[in-house]
Amino acid sequence: MPSRKVKEYLDNAGVKYKVMEHDTAFTAQEVAAATHVKGKELVKAIMVKTGDQMIMAVTPSTRKLDFELLKKILKAKNVILASEEEFAPLFADCEIGAMPPMGKLYNVDVIADESLADDKEIVFRAGTHHDIIRISYEDYKKLENPKLAKITTHI
Repeated sequence: MPSRKVKEYLDNAGVKYKVMEHDTAFTAQEVAAATHVKGKELVKAIMVKTGDQMIMAVTPSTRKLDFELLKKILKAKNVILASEEEFAPLFADCEIGAMPPMGKLYNVDVIADESLADDKEIVFRAGTHHDIIRISYEDYKKLENPKLAKITTHI
């Protein structure tokens, strides 16, 4: 069952979505294999910090976050990966490492890789290590209104 908070967020927005259960999986590769979802459709939420600000970077699972590109886009001196201890309290309703790419829901700014627009639909963790959600990219964009930029490179 997805996080109640995520489900209510999508339901209240009138977004069509599909929840898919799978065996417990911790990495994006394990999720893609367990669900037979194309890796480029599966997105991950990566928590980074610039100064005291926490930011959610949303990327396809087949790409690698490029911290140099991210620093330029954010006009920041430094961007580092946030530790689980730092971001876990923001996502109290989610299992650690299974947070959905819904920054607005958790009062976190979102920057998303522009390559996400290449897919009609995206799939992401639903707050657990055994549920994913599929929605249209357009609905995601309307819900989150992320800043879009090239922030990744090929793995």
